[in-house]
Amino acid sequence: MTTGSRTTTWRAGALVLLLAGVACLILWSEQSSPEHSDQDPSATRTGSAVSTPDGTIREESSGDTLARPVAVSIPTIGVTSALVGLGLNDDGTVEVPANPGKAGWYRLGTRPGAPGSAVILGHVDSIHGPAVFYRLGTLHPGDQVDVRLADGSSVRFRVRSVTVYPNAGFPAEQVYAAGRGRVLNLVTCGGEYDGTRGGYQANVVVNARWMSTTPG
Repeated sequence: MTTGSRTTTWRAGALVLLLAGVACLILWSEQSSPEHSDQDPSATRTGSAVSTPDGTIREESSGDTLARPVAVSIPTIGVTSALVGLGLNDDGTVEVPANPGKAGWYRLGTRPGAPGSAVILGHVDSIHGPAVFYRLGTLHPGDQVDVRLADGSSVRFRVRSVTVYPNAGFPAEQVYAAGRGRVLNLVTCGGEYDGTRGGYQANVVVNARWMSTTPG
């Protein structure tokens, strides 16, 4: 739960997103990034954003032919949410959903079900109370996560691990660019809330592995 006028957001380094990681901050306003649920990244890009050795971000072809994700369902914790598309803000920080009740897919990365690490982010709370990923940290290995794609197909994942990482130790490269396996990482804020240090001091990361893709 939240107190006062605070809301949750995540932040990453400007040009070194995959290396700098994601930090949980609390802002004293309800300003958030615009939603992009109606945008199809494939119309303007051919691959995913990756970090190069010099720390810049470039586009890399991934051979990803899957439709964009439009919804996520996590039955164990009662989550059913449409997915908005998330990119980067002008200052290089990761966009977050404008609506605390909706989760967002990092559209500059892998599409769920394709080789690589797909990332879905959601708020843990808002000034109004629990948000979409409030119970994310209560998941256990074996729990099911389903992602529905725009063409009506669905991708099923099984949770492998639930880990809390301090902001300074967020494993960004592992979360955003973990090899060729078909991986889904769900991210929200967690750990201790300390208003004097900017908000939540950790990230909850749920790592799930691909199980099946069912055609629409």
